[in-house]
Amino acid sequence: MTRSLLFLAALLASPAKAQAFPVTVQSCDREITVEAPPRRAVSNDVNLTEMMLALGLQDRMAGHTGISDARTVHGPLQAALAEIPELSPRYPGREVLLGANADFYFAGWNYGMSIGGEVTPDRLAPFGITVYELAESCIHVMEKPRASLDDLYTDIRNLGAIFGVSERAEALIAGWRAELAALSDAIGTGTPPRVFVYDSGEDTPYTAGRYAMPTALIEAAGGVNIMQDFGKSWAMIGWEEVIARDPEVIVIVDYGEVTAAQKRDFLTSNPALAGLTAIREDNFVILDYVAATPGPRNIEAVGLLARAFAGAVE
Repeated sequence: MTRSLLFLAALLASPAKAQAFPVTVQSCDREITVEAPPRRAVSNDVNLTEMMLALGLQDRMAGHTGISDARTVHGPLQAALAEIPELSPRYPGREVLLGANADFYFAGWNYGMSIGGEVTPDRLAPFGITVYELAESCIHVMEKPRASLDDLYTDIRNLGAIFGVSERAEALIAGWRAELAALSDAIGTGTPPRVFVYDSGEDTPYTAGRYAMPTALIEAAGGVNIMQDFGKSWAMIGWEEVIARDPEVIVIVDYGEVTAAQKRDFLTSNPALAGLTAIREDNFVILDYVAATPGPRNIEAVGLLARAFAGAVE
């Protein structure tokens, strides 16, 4: 069990202070107000659902969506997930949320909601469903700073306020900050290694830009995303851009039908990429999807990356 979960377990065992309602928090470019803690919440995607479970909110949830494989949920949280109905393995339609009598939907843009789709804050509001948007995803609807771990802390803090468990939220954040501080010895102090995030794609690679969480994780681990100046979240680029920037480490995001091993085989067998430092020196890191996207496993991901970067620049 991680230090942050130990902090939370201790807090859950102690009496909680009552939290005043109504509560107002910022959700992207909107303010949302809840008169009382939601009782029939739905979360989309494995990383957002893990945030809810890490806060101990399974008894407030009517279901979850967008988790194609429940085994990807962190082991200590799987028992809690088992208590919650699966409403859809993909993005839910509006009828799914209405059928569950949901009063709250935790999702993000491209994490359960699409611009112009039928499931958006505006289109759910007439049905009494409050939507809180994942902070990292706000770049799709507004200007925001580059991705950082503060995006994760903001979501946890806001969820804590919405559900009346702010003490739990602050305990989680304090635990994560302590874990990061304990990683300082593993983080190099020399020139940051150049890192490329490979999500998928052969003709053109899909990668993380300045607004995607891997940029924050790589920076916290002592590296630099070669696409940190790319003004996108997740998007396609050209292989010529990757070659020109010559990454020293390649992070492979492990998810989907194509395995991490198959992605690595493609990279190492592509003659056009043979000159990349990362490929010549065999510097690869495998990062699970749930660790590469905003959620409780981001801190663990920083540690994994820090150790890999240290080995790559020795």
